[in-house]
Amino acid sequence: MNETATGTGATERKIILLLGLLAAAHVFIFSAALPFFSNVDEQMHLDLVVNYSQGKIPRALTPPNADALPFMVIYGTPEFLWTPASPEIPPPPWKLPIADVREQLLAKYDAYQNHYQNHEAASPPLYYAVAGAWWQLGKLLGLDGGHLLYWLRFLNVPLIAVLVWLGWLAAQKVFPENNFIHIAVPALIAFLPQTTFYAINNDIFSPITFGAVFVLLLYFWETEFPSAKLAVATGLALAATFLTKMSNLPLLTVAGIFIVLKFFRLARAGKMQPSAPALYFLFVSAGLPAVAWMAWCKTNFGDFTGSAAKIHFLNWTQQPFAAWFHHPIFTPSGFWFFLKGNLATFWQGELLWHRQPLANPAVDLIYILLTLALLLNTFIALLKRPVSFSALQRIALWFGFASFASLLAFFALLSVKYDFNDCFYPSREHPFFVSGRLLLGALIPFLILFACGLDQLLKKFSLRAKFLALASLLAFMLASEITIDWNIFPNAYNWFHL
Repeated sequence: MNETATGTGATERKIILLLGLLAAAHVFIFSAALPFFSNVDEQMHLDLVVNYSQGKIPRALTPPNADALPFMVIYGTPEFLWTPASPEIPPPPWKLPIADVREQLLAKYDAYQNHYQNHEAASPPLYYAVAGAWWQLGKLLGLDGGHLLYWLRFLNVPLIAVLVWLGWLAAQKVFPENNFIHIAVPALIAFLPQTTFYAINNDIFSPITFGAVFVLLLYFWETEFPSAKLAVATGLALAATFLTKMSNLPLLTVAGIFIVLKFFRLARAGKMQPSAPALYFLFVSAGLPAVAWMAWCKTNFGDFTGSAAKIHFLNWTQQPFAAWFHHPIFTPSGFWFFLKGNLATFWQGELLWHRQPLANPAVDLIYILLTLALLLNTFIALLKRPVSFSALQRIALWFGFASFASLLAFFALLSVKYDFNDCFYPSREHPFFVSGRLLLGALIPFLILFACGLDQLLKKFSLRAKFLALASLLAFMLASEITIDWNIFPNAYNWFHL
């Protein structure tokens, strides 16, 4: 390697280190500013973390863990679902004499004990096991009360740094000579205004686990004879994706098709026999953890995914097949509602504040139009002749499109399949899954498509101009997020006021 290339590589690594630190600071500050408990089931995730920290894997939808209850009762603000017609928000209980808040706290305690069931109890265990260990570490460090609660949120700080690094690895693998994409993908992760990164939830693991699958499968694709080591690593990444979230199943389906195509190529080339051990190790390392969890769900919750208990709790019922096609998603306005809702919340998250989306419609529209324009640009570049991408790049880009499209198709299917009855979300009035956090598993492949589209759009400009455009986009992302969330920073219930 020449001196210039070495210097460029060292500079790039320093930039990635800086982006990792900026991402960590970004997530830390916004996680600290956001009070508890968000409208995206944060209490349920806390309850499961506490259960797992004690070695208790739920066997049914249960009332809250006794050790989680005090946190739920004391540290939550009603402001996420507060409306002007609601009673005035009281001061935080921990700042008042216990005699003044005893009755209020006892009433909340009884409400949780007698009317609460954790409908997330059958969620796959990976996040909760790791977060449970992190919770115990916080207790060993002497943390308690609100500081321990925020410590659990702050698990997302190292996780976002890992995600930045993984995005860089993926970009390097797909576009080894393109320094702009190398920086753009991790930079977009670092400044992404996705509120999922600021809350206790299992969605934060999906982009990491499937990001690892994406990178490893690209190595798997290009190697002539997959090694046992690579096969085991890929299998474990697939298993981790499964054990993170059931909504990742479409991603695993795309990955499975990718693997089948690889072994089909090996068979056509007469190389299947030497690759058979790798295939065995891949299926064993991916299959055993998945089968073990499915057996647990079947034994304790009655079905292989554990979804039936949650669906029953939420009072969803399956619609007759003929009724599917009467769904508004099959109208132009309905399809646009579904698409824009998913794309907007993919970028900005799903939090409500005073029962209104913690987002700005104009900012949403900019993200939606940018996404559609840049992904279309990448798609057109893929179809162009002569071919402007290497074979591996084409495979990676098609894989990215298939991953993101599979998730959208899956949530469209769920939208038409169920009657949501009296459920708050989705509802009969708006029977659509528009949860961008559930698309985050495809974040790294998506951002490679996005950065590629931006690179193609600016291909006639200098590298300096490309980085200026990227810097402008990042500045817009951060400035708009601060503007939207500014009113939350002085909130009396957040970490800054403990």
